[in-house]
Amino acid sequence: MKSDDIFCKIIAEEIPSYKVYEDDDFFAFLEINPIKPGHTLLVTKEHYATIYDIPKKLFSSFMEKSREIAPAIKAATNCRRVGLAVVGLDIEHAHLHILPINAPGDTNFANQKPAEPDDLAKLAEKIKAEILK
Repeated sequence: MKSDDIFCKIIAEEIPSYKVYEDDDFFAFLEINPIKPGHTLLVTKEHYATIYDIPKKLFSSFMEKSREIAPAIKAATNCRRVGLAVVGLDIEHAHLHILPINAPGDTNFANQKPAEPDDLAKLAEKIKAEILK
């Protein structure tokens, strides 16, 4: 299913992003309005409106991929934990929020703030380097 949502445009590189990971099925990039630095979005390359629309086999891989990315975020941000959130109200494209957390408020989406492009670029490189370890 083809869509023109913002995530499809990011995957197609029509809109720039701070990519931290990509393979045949998934694309991960930093949220430009993060709750905390390192807030990463993992999306399916194929358009599915919600995570529950993802085929069963790919769904398992989606969750596993978040497990592979989480330690890189933890190392790059030096956070206490890495959380996972599924909200799906903002953009109708299956995605996971992988969140560095140190306190309960670090999962509150009301705390999102724009990040500086230079900070995002540096952090994306740190996370990529950790993924490649």
